[in-house]
Amino acid sequence: MRSKTQRNVFILLAMLALCGSLLLGKQAWATEGGGGAYPNGAEDFMSGAVPPPGTYFINYFDYYSANRFKGNDGNNLFPFSLDVYANTFRLIHITDKQVLGGFWGMHIFIPLVKMDVHNSPGGRDSKEGLGDMIVDPVILSWHGKNWHVATGVDIYCPTGEYDKKRAANIGRNYWTFEPIVAGTFISDNGYEVSAKFMYDFNTRNDDSGYRSGQEFHVDYTLGKKIGNLSLGVGGYYYQQTTDDDAAARKLEKGMTVSVGPQLKYDYKNMSLAVKYLFEVDTYNRPEGNNLWAKFTYAF
Repeated sequence: MRSKTQRNVFILLAMLALCGSLLLGKQAWATEGGGGAYPNGAEDFMSGAVPPPGTYFINYFDYYSANRFKGNDGNNLFPFSLDVYANTFRLIHITDKQVLGGFWGMHIFIPLVKMDVHNSPGGRDSKEGLGDMIVDPVILSWHGKNWHVATGVDIYCPTGEYDKKRAANIGRNYWTFEPIVAGTFISDNGYEVSAKFMYDFNTRNDDSGYRSGQEFHVDYTLGKKIGNLSLGVGGYYYQQTTDDDAAARKLEKGMTVSVGPQLKYDYKNMSLAVKYLFEVDTYNRPEGNNLWAKFTYAF
């Protein structure tokens, strides 16, 4: 009975959080450069299911291509196109220690990024190298028969190169603190609902003087597990929630929604997930498509 009650509470909270985000609307200002620290769409199947105690390696590959920068009316704001390639190494360690009944873990992300700007108000530019690393020393996770919940605070460190005079920057030159709540529910017959909810607090970019507003975003997946294969549909929803603070000309708040097919194959202590996500409704930021591949290995 307790397990069923916990499951129902989790589903209710997830639905309320998602509905609340959709009510935020699409009015006001945009983050610096129309982007954010988190690569939207990174998580998919089992996003709330932190693995059991042990050490794990995940390799994320993302190719993002955009040829439009949308304004507040949803129309193209100015000529724009870019390609971003990112290969990110993630190490996760989950201990057997428990805090508040949840297992304690930690992780680090090391991104290698290449950005090509083909057309923008800043001209053509290209840059590659180490991006902004991410650390989280306190991840907590809880598990039931059909449900999993995880929480933490990811810290984005300004380790990537940044130059306010360049059009291509692989670092954002400010810190981001991102509280996270992720959940997964799997029915007895293999149907899955997963979501990772995030909220970003950004510090000021000291070089440009720009402080991006706060941001809410969620990665989501609806899927079905058939043997070792999982099939589904998912994507992300992103909404900037507070105004920027800058002396420069401000844009309206950014918003985007994406959707696309996803699949994952599990084999022994490994898995491979692939997805292609289409941004279908965008305001005040680039609009494009994401190709993701994610390889997971348990030591």
